[in-house]
Amino acid sequence: MELNRRTLLVGGGAGAGLLLAWGLWPRTYRPNLVTAPGEVIFNAFLKIGEDGHVAVVVPQAEMGQGVWTSLPQVLADELGADWRTISVEPAPISPLYANDFMVAEAAEGMLPDMLKGIGGWAARQFAIRSALMVTGGSSSIRGFEQRFREAGAIARALLCSAAGERWGADWRACETAGGFVTRGDEKLRFGELAAEAAKLEPPPGITVRLVGAGGLSGRSVPRIDLPSKVDGTARFAGDVRVQDLVYAAVRHGPHGASRLAGADKAAADKVHGVLAVVENPGWVAAVATNSWAAERALDAMRPRFAVTGGTPDSASIAKALETALNGTDATRFVAIGDLDAAFAGRKGLKVDYSVPVAVHAAMEPLTATARLAGDRLEIWMPTQAPGLSRSVIAKAMDMAESQVTIYPMLVGGGFGRKIENDAAVQAAIIAREVKRPVQLTWSRREDIAQDRFRPPARARMAAALGDRGEVLGWQARIATPPAMAQMGARLMPGSGGGDAKAELSAIEGALPPYAIPAIAVDHLPADIGIPTGIWRSVAHSYTGFFNECFVDELARIAGIEPLSFRMQMMGGNTRLAHCLTTVTALGGWDGGVAGGNMGLAAHSSFGSHVAMLVEAHVGDAQQIIVDRVFAAVDCGRVVHPDIVVQQIEGGIIWGIAAALGATTGFTRGMADAHNFDALNLPTLATTPDIRVELVPSREAPGGVGEIAVPPVAPAIANALFAATGRRLRSLPLMVGGQ
Repeated sequence: MELNRRTLLVGGGAGAGLLLAWGLWPRTYRPNLVTAPGEVIFNAFLKIGEDGHVAVVVPQAEMGQGVWTSLPQVLADELGADWRTISVEPAPISPLYANDFMVAEAAEGMLPDMLKGIGGWAARQFAIRSALMVTGGSSSIRGFEQRFREAGAIARALLCSAAGERWGADWRACETAGGFVTRGDEKLRFGELAAEAAKLEPPPGITVRLVGAGGLSGRSVPRIDLPSKVDGTARFAGDVRVQDLVYAAVRHGPHGASRLAGADKAAADKVHGVLAVVENPGWVAAVATNSWAAERALDAMRPRFAVTGGTPDSASIAKALETALNGTDATRFVAIGDLDAAFAGRKGLKVDYSVPVAVHAAMEPLTATARLAGDRLEIWMPTQAPGLSRSVIAKAMDMAESQVTIYPMLVGGGFGRKIENDAAVQAAIIAREVKRPVQLTWSRREDIAQDRFRPPARARMAAALGDRGEVLGWQARIATPPAMAQMGARLMPGSGGGDAKAELSAIEGALPPYAIPAIAVDHLPADIGIPTGIWRSVAHSYTGFFNECFVDELARIAGIEPLSFRMQMMGGNTRLAHCLTTVTALGGWDGGVAGGNMGLAAHSSFGSHVAMLVEAHVGDAQQIIVDRVFAAVDCGRVVHPDIVVQQIEGGIIWGIAAALGATTGFTRGMADAHNFDALNLPTLATTPDIRVELVPSREAPGGVGEIAVPPVAPAIANALFAATGRRLRSLPLMVGGQ
């Protein structure tokens, strides 16, 4: 598609069909960037300095997934920049940075085919007009690559135009490379041309280059964020220091309808350094000259909370899921073929699977710094959704959104938890009460206890087999809370969400990637009394477990080797089939023979495909030991190979944690786990050997941050069946007591 002075694509790619006139765009949504001395703004994503530095503005939160490298890499490749001159700054809140791709993808998934186009367009419009900036859904490259390429292409054309005017040449006779505009032996630095170029109108006939033409895209260039993280100069929210800053700690009541009933404030006053106690209906905070004193004051206060009605516990959660699973309040989101005919008179299998709540347990707990001066509020926070956070904070403080400034910081692990804003709201309220800037950091215990947990789920899986062992019918009934609606109600109060209603997002990934004639997938919403939210790979984290364990069981019943059983059902899913054949060759698949130690699983999500082979065994102390993990990944065209491998490796470790732990029980509304030691997380000593192979692909980029999580647990479970002959159908996996 040609980029010219009349059009600039800001909606996430030509396929989105969202074109805004170049002449209207700057006036309608003017870039709200700030320039340093000697810098000029080229567009919403790019500034260039007279010294030649290239500042790329990134709307997505950097939380270890490498987006502050991969998106600048896309723009720099298109621009022809020298990678050594690239810097990054977080984007301010603006419609120009809305993640309309993610919103449109979610909307289109809920609509019939005939309405997908208009529904996606409407969703994009809503996201843009609401400045809905969100990092999630493995959408950063998928949603922003095209915009960054176009931003680089237009800036390249402007620089070439400025150079052409100096040389008396057509801009198309000029090229860019290594931070210079060149024409034959002539060359000029970007910094020399920036001021002139930024004043020009984009010339007609601009097109994007072939990917990688700038020598950067597709290469593992040095990550921008790593040096400062290694030497300690990277600034996270906990590193913020402002004049007159004080420190706060907070304590919450149990889950359920709890309210603060009292606290011994006199005891808190005896703790050296304590300055104030701030009470709120649902929590109490201590403010002190240091965070240690604030935590000690809370211990001394021994706050008491009164509960109206009962409090949830592990037993009540299990009962709520069981009641929902056995109930009739089911909404069918997938209906393919004639299920009744497929099951009529056929042999098959019906089994139940379950997963518990899962904690986020990010290394960085919730934290925020708030400074209120007059009618202006400033918030420094790790956030995956700055615009939504600003809205909720403003509402809590009875302020206009224009009075609240959010400074998004590097995120020390998000995984969906930091799309929410609990600590920032509390910090703002405390700052208003004590009339000083406040830094609030939740303790590890509070961070776990008040998590917005990955919801627990129970599934009843049924299938009918044909005479040759083929799957003729497949039914999944999944009982789980509507986590997306609950989160939406917290992020957008008054939106009407939060009730226990069925939702498509609760069964994402439950449609198996196999060619089965008749399929039905139902969601049965459950009210468990515990707040739930999104978690790395969202519903795929449990639907992948249900599906791939079930497929392995069906293969054994059919008497067919597990790889062959899957391959015979692949139909047109050639990319996932290629991943399966690749990973089995990579790991030396033994066929899943009894007494062996190999398990297989495959899953497609976020536009990507992953197959995994795991070797696992049971140790002398009856502990589960994962020895080796092999992964074959087709995530489309790759921007930065090392970052992709890093994300797959991290996803595998995350998946192992979820398979063997990363959960908590509940007693009288409180989480039983208080720290990392109770979560059975992988350590360096217990982390297996991991090998990742990226399948070469020319397809559009898919997501990578979450795709490795879903197949890990079923691959381990299937390996343990091969090793022990016992089926483990519940997480966390345990060889005793199940």
